[in-house]
Amino acid sequence: MELNQLLAFMTKQGASDLHLKPTRPPLLRITGRLVPIKTEPLTIEDMQRMVERILNPAQKRKLEETMSVDLGYGVPGVARFRGNIYMQRGNLAACFRRIPFEIKTVEELDLPEVLLEMCELPMGLVLVTGPTGSGKSTTLAALIKHISNTRPVHVITIEDPMEFLFSDNQASISQRELGTDTGSFAEALRNAMRQDPDVIMVGEMRDPVTMSTVITAAETGHLVFSTLHTNSATQTIDRILDSFPGDQQGQIRTQLAQVLKGVVSMKLVERAEGGSRVAALEIMRASPKISKMIEKGETAELLEEVESSVGYYRMQSMNQSLMALLVHGTITYEEAMKESPDPEDLSLKLRKMFPKILESGGQGDDDMSTADFSQIQELQQFRRLYEEQEEKVKLQLAEKDDEIARLAQLIEERDQQLREHEERMQAMRQEAEKMRADFTRLKDEAQQKITTLQGRIRELNSRLQGGAASSSSEKRSGIFR
Repeated sequence: MELNQLLAFMTKQGASDLHLKPTRPPLLRITGRLVPIKTEPLTIEDMQRMVERILNPAQKRKLEETMSVDLGYGVPGVARFRGNIYMQRGNLAACFRRIPFEIKTVEELDLPEVLLEMCELPMGLVLVTGPTGSGKSTTLAALIKHISNTRPVHVITIEDPMEFLFSDNQASISQRELGTDTGSFAEALRNAMRQDPDVIMVGEMRDPVTMSTVITAAETGHLVFSTLHTNSATQTIDRILDSFPGDQQGQIRTQLAQVLKGVVSMKLVERAEGGSRVAALEIMRASPKISKMIEKGETAELLEEVESSVGYYRMQSMNQSLMALLVHGTITYEEAMKESPDPEDLSLKLRKMFPKILESGGQGDDDMSTADFSQIQELQQFRRLYEEQEEKVKLQLAEKDDEIARLAQLIEERDQQLREHEERMQAMRQEAEKMRADFTRLKDEAQQKITTLQGRIRELNSRLQGGAASSSSEKRSGIFR
């Protein structure tokens, strides 16, 4: 059984890690679970043969001296691997982490866009934290890739061992590996100050010397990225401070308050459909209040400030990130409760903000990160604004309805007045017709009377004229009588 064959099979199965130890078959970690390969158990001779073929003389000496050695190993056409060879029960054992050749972007990893804002910082310290296998290195690689694609700067990486291989784009990237290119993190950091860097990526802050040098590098105007094995932003601050003697902690706290620009704490959570995992992230950024709390040592109050700074600074706690994943339907309720650092608080928040989450599930949006709680809060703010606007519209519509009713009443009254006026006009027209008829009748009657009277007058005149002639003759006779 050859190591390259195992690594190729591991890549084909989509496993993140390969565990090798004598007396049992190789183990693959797939979506967070260890699964044995259906093959014969490894022997001590198998392990010795595999290890000897991949270690150079310096690595062999280190393995003999420290009982453990880190190394980077690549299989052409397959992938790169970060390996650790160590002793257990007096025999060799090994673990290999798969590192893809292609570096994914922040969008492809479904990470909040606020991480890209940290790439634009001119100086300061950004820490990516989480347990082993939580995606710290992958996230750092995505951030460095974004810087390489967007900023014309000099980036120096110091790694143990070298994992992702970066290519120059707008940025020039120099990668240094412990044991091959430099002796220690602290020495490489000190030398980096004379190599004109703009951005420095330190694989891990393992000791107080490295931490102190990293903080100093951030103070001198460089943007520094590094990792720590902690589970939250609060724990990260305490871990850094506790690494120094008590008489130095005050100075380190002051320096940290000035240079720390962000802490991203990660863990991988199984998706609802299974088969893969998604990152849940706690994000703390250096707001003036956060920096003041760090300087005063009020680390216990950091979580409350993080949760209340979602809207403007786009911070979020781990529970808020789990809520966002749950609302989008990316993870199940059971997975969210299992991975929550405070399940009771998460349950209370869900009942308060999304009372029907268990009934309705969530509906995602392909255009946003499902782990970004600030998007959920923005949607809630939009919803509140919509509801307020809807209430205002309802009031305006009610006022308009009242106005319409009033105008309709006025129109009805006017219509009634018009109908009454029309009725009066009709009555007046009828009365006028009657009067015209009466006038015609009276006129005809008067005309008939006039005609009759005129006839009588003519008759009387005739009579009078006839009577007058007779009287005249009689008178003449009488006169001359």
